[in-house]
Amino acid sequence: MTFDFGDRLTPFRDKAIERGIPPEDVENWLMLARPCATLTQSGDGPVVGRFGGPLLLPADVPDPAEPFVATVDLAALPSGCTDLLLPRDGQLLLFAFPEDEGECVSMGSVVHVPVGTAVVERDRNAWNEWDIDDYEMMFKEFPQGPLRAVADVSLPNHHAFQVRGERTAGPIPGHPRSEDLVDVWQDTREAVNTEGSLQIGGYADEEAVYTDPLGNVVRRAVRAAEKGNWEGPVSDDVADWVLLADWYAGADVSGWESATVHWGIQRGDLAAGRFDRAFAQVFYNP
Repeated sequence: MTFDFGDRLTPFRDKAIERGIPPEDVENWLMLARPCATLTQSGDGPVVGRFGGPLLLPADVPDPAEPFVATVDLAALPSGCTDLLLPRDGQLLLFAFPEDEGECVSMGSVVHVPVGTAVVERDRNAWNEWDIDDYEMMFKEFPQGPLRAVADVSLPNHHAFQVRGERTAGPIPGHPRSEDLVDVWQDTREAVNTEGSLQIGGYADEEAVYTDPLGNVVRRAVRAAEKGNWEGPVSDDVADWVLLADWYAGADVSGWESATVHWGIQRGDLAAGRFDRAFAQVFYNP
């Protein structure tokens, strides 16, 4: 099943043409639209997972080094709500520390637990090996409760794009009005998007619109591999990567108001089910 955007992009199209952007450029830009799943704690969509809850992992999986964010039941996601090559079933567990700790480390991780796998409950605070009170208080503010899915649509949310490790400002080749089109999307997206704290697939989003969040994931993954902090191989071409998930932590965690976590993964690793090779980058503007 392919998700039909229908008229959900009509406000964007109308506003872009109203601002004088040629219809041909608008339609070319709309070809970049990607389906995504927006997971919220409200609404009437199907329950597809939860924020927090007990941490259940196979016995042979080490304790993750970051706090537990959410579980997504892949079998419960609406069919066709993303274009990611996700497994059809099993649980996807997301972990992240919503702070920018430097250029050369991943600030999160992902674990896929196939359906039928035996699991044991773990200590949710095992990541805080130094027992830092501020970090424990931060973790206590992580959201808790069921997540409901809404099939959604996503367009690029930033002005700069990255190819083979080099950031380039301005238009995407073939899209001479890209900055204007991004601005229109920023102005109209609330009319077509259901706001939520967790997004699966689509384009990355954060407060800073002048950087490419997925490009920053790639750049940091390359540096982490060069420093020996992350196992390669790693491509420096952003086209070889996809956004796995976005979490706007700042909506929930006091003191981290602008923090957004981006989990990226190389397309080949996703196809192979190598979720242990996901890399997380955090935008945090204290």
